[in-house]
Amino acid sequence: MKADTITAPQHAVADSVDAIRAAVIQMIRAGEIRSDSSAGPVYFVLHDVADESRARELAAALHAAPYGNLAPLARAMPTAS
Repeated sequence: MKADTITAPQHAVADSVDAIRAAVIQMIRAGEIRSDSSAGPVYFVLHDVADESRARELAAALHAAPYGNLAPLARAMPTAS
């Protein structure tokens, strides 16, 4: 799955980039995506997302984040088991 922050240039994306980067790192550490996934700052690539439903959930979260809506990203993060 790929996403970028270039499509939201009029928005302050610095805080969002930090949140997205932290989420990507969290998913790598949880083993949900491969370690060669990219955590920005402008372009994000998530390798080996489990299925289409999960990819859609993450895509929606990554596209909402640059516009200041971090709630979908927080909901999409893996929980500790």
